[in-house]
Amino acid sequence: MAKIELIATSAFGIEAIVARELANLGYTDTKVENGKITFPANELGICRTNLWLRSAERVLLKMGEFKATTFEELFQQTKALPWEDWLPVDAEFPVEGKSIKSQLFSVSDCQAIVKKAIVERLKDVYGISWFKETGPKYKIEVALLKDVVTLTIDTSGPGLHKRGYRRLAGQAPLKETLACAMINLSYWKADRALIDPFCGTGTIPIEAAMIAQNRAPGLKREFVAEKWPTIKEKFWQQAREEAHDLLKPDIPLHIYGSDIDPKALQLARAHLEDAGLNDKVFFQRLPAAEVRSRFQYGHIITNPPYGERLGEQDEVKQLYIDLGETFKKLDTWSLHVITTDKQPELLIGRRWDKSRKLYNGRLECHYYQFFGPKPPRPPKPAEAQEEN
Repeated sequence: MAKIELIATSAFGIEAIVARELANLGYTDTKVENGKITFPANELGICRTNLWLRSAERVLLKMGEFKATTFEELFQQTKALPWEDWLPVDAEFPVEGKSIKSQLFSVSDCQAIVKKAIVERLKDVYGISWFKETGPKYKIEVALLKDVVTLTIDTSGPGLHKRGYRRLAGQAPLKETLACAMINLSYWKADRALIDPFCGTGTIPIEAAMIAQNRAPGLKREFVAEKWPTIKEKFWQQAREEAHDLLKPDIPLHIYGSDIDPKALQLARAHLEDAGLNDKVFFQRLPAAEVRSRFQYGHIITNPPYGERLGEQDEVKQLYIDLGETFKKLDTWSLHVITTDKQPELLIGRRWDKSRKLYNGRLECHYYQFFGPKPPRPPKPAEAQEEN
């Protein structure tokens, strides 16, 4: 298998989470930058990372990187890259672009020049002058940042947040990738209870159950690179077989979601069924002020309404007050909440222990964490025998 370079893209603020996920897959030689993590891999790595990355947005194949301040430099250096290693003669290869703080600021011109350079390269290789583009899709991106050009091919297709279980969307849905980042940042473990009192369509509880079961988030979907002839089918088969072997479907879980919106809960239950988790997560219609638990230790992980519209602020403030009252009663639990509110402690009634800037779509938010006491460690076998 050939050595290649991949880029896992992510929302701002969760790059370290994606790097941790890559390390768990065995990819430790990573370069972390704003919104992306670059790492060496091979063709099998394309399959594994698409299947397993929970918080990344996409997996891109990095074709090349160079400095260009003129269109001629962009053309010649793009043409010099081995596009024929990946693009077959019938490849469909649209070109998208972006340019930030670069002399080549016209994105449409950059896209056209990159397309022309690739065509000229493939003309020489395949000995033809016209490409029908009726075959597999290779979406190419030319990204310029401070005159440095990065050329990539998207291996994922639809974003990695599309797991295959959420066919119906409610109001202001939380992306699955961000939900996973919130769960990972909480350090919740499967042997602890988890409650989302503003669960909406169920994203946080469902993603938590998938994490607990060690279920690869991409098992129920397809990826655009599966149609590429350059990646042998046996690699995809191997990666999926590995994922099935690592699945822990019978692990006992205590995961609960509640909301006051019956339509959202109806969607949550439909998503739960599509995810195959009917007996692993439980939803109920309940206001946040009435949330209780029989478990002594656990985590509240939630994405409450933000109250961005006029007239909603007072209603949302009351929800945060209710959340604070519930948290006081669950005084051995930890609370993790993402919000646009700059001072949630005034409503929740306690100063947060940790804050992290995250983005929910284009909204700048903060992820506030209020830590409860650590549960006592279970006695060691020798200690247990002495007590007996």
